[in-house]
Amino acid sequence: MSQKIGTLHPIDFRVTGTPKSKSAYATVTAKFIYALIFAISWMALSVWISAPWYDSLGAEIGVVPAGFLITFIAIVPGFINAFVFVSTILDKRPQIGNIAKYPPATVLVAAYNEEASIGETVESLFNQNYPGDLKVIVINDGSSDKTAWIVRTLTRKYENLELIDLEKNAGKANALNQGLKACSTDIVITVDADCTAHVDAIKTIVGRYLTDPETTTAVAGSIMVRNPKQSWITKAQEWDYFLGISITKRIQSMFQGTLVAQGAFSLYDRRTLVELGGWPEMVGEDIVLTWKMLDAGYRVGHAENAYVYTTTPSTLKQFARQRRRWSRGLMEAFKANPRILFRPRLTMMFIWWNTLYPLMDIAFTFGYIPGMILALFGKFWIVGPMTLCILPLTILMNSVMYQRCKSSLEEKQLTTPTDKLGLLIYSFAYPMFLQPACVVGYFSEFMNMKKTWGTK
Repeated sequence: MSQKIGTLHPIDFRVTGTPKSKSAYATVTAKFIYALIFAISWMALSVWISAPWYDSLGAEIGVVPAGFLITFIAIVPGFINAFVFVSTILDKRPQIGNIAKYPPATVLVAAYNEEASIGETVESLFNQNYPGDLKVIVINDGSSDKTAWIVRTLTRKYENLELIDLEKNAGKANALNQGLKACSTDIVITVDADCTAHVDAIKTIVGRYLTDPETTTAVAGSIMVRNPKQSWITKAQEWDYFLGISITKRIQSMFQGTLVAQGAFSLYDRRTLVELGGWPEMVGEDIVLTWKMLDAGYRVGHAENAYVYTTTPSTLKQFARQRRRWSRGLMEAFKANPRILFRPRLTMMFIWWNTLYPLMDIAFTFGYIPGMILALFGKFWIVGPMTLCILPLTILMNSVMYQRCKSSLEEKQLTTPTDKLGLLIYSFAYPMFLQPACVVGYFSEFMNMKKTWGTK
């Protein structure tokens, strides 16, 4: 197991200050226990309150279907929300230490038909406020547009820019692995070709990596939406990235193991990448790689204030393709790393949560959505007064999450989302499209259907 010592983490790059003590880990464990006790108590209360609901719905559709729907529409999501709520309240992000010298780093950008954005992406990387040496390698994955030509033109402007021009499109994992072969730095960072990086993004994510525990071999950055006003679905995604995705990574890293170091913006230890064979040839190459790191005993962190802005799908078709791919990636991660379910660590609970997401998505798709339609006709079998009981905790939880995420943005003088229509769509309409797309993704992986990279 490689650690951040020797050539990877020389003394010049170490943070200064008091080392972390065992009491810090005990505090994390205590926070986990507090959140778990609250979540279990909330779940027990929910089951007790829902007893009449089980009886009435069971009389209409049968005991087993009623138990399944109520459990995975209300009880399990309520447990998860309660745990996240308390964890968010208790979360206090550690400060990045004083770093004497920032090490050299290489940024890999895998690009396929990205002529509209690749130039801006490269420019944002060379405009970084990074105190160390920074090299950017763009891997053109057999694009049929002007992506390679644009990058080749920019190499005349930036001497630390390199283009690897692949003749045939072979997928993102292969492109990144080709770039990895050309890396000589111990720190490797991936940025998607349709992302623009905040001026402090690289400095912040490297600083977090150097400050985090020795066993950290990857750090996930924070992703925000750069095209929120393009359509109704991008408006909703702005809030999903700002609240849902962001807070999930915060809580997971708080308990010593972010579950996805996403390819859009993450930092990796090159030696660990090589040790684990690089990015696997799968549609969910980033989550499968992250789970391989966790399964090997490494830690994956999260830099909540290291931002890049990504172009999100602007049509429902593109959005559905993306989320199907993400769902297939989750299934691939389980298939590639089955032992991770039994690795004793705090984040093991989050891994087990992921086994329940398909069941929750199925219950929502085939139970909650029809239940809303029935409610319009006065039949409150599934959606009715009982489902409204979860609203107070949901509103309170989102308020706490909003304040946490807002403070991170304000630290970088960035704007907090304010689109109220987008928030309404995210809160009420968004799941109607998200969950069914996920169910199709699970089914596609189960049936071993053809896999494709991208959302375009």
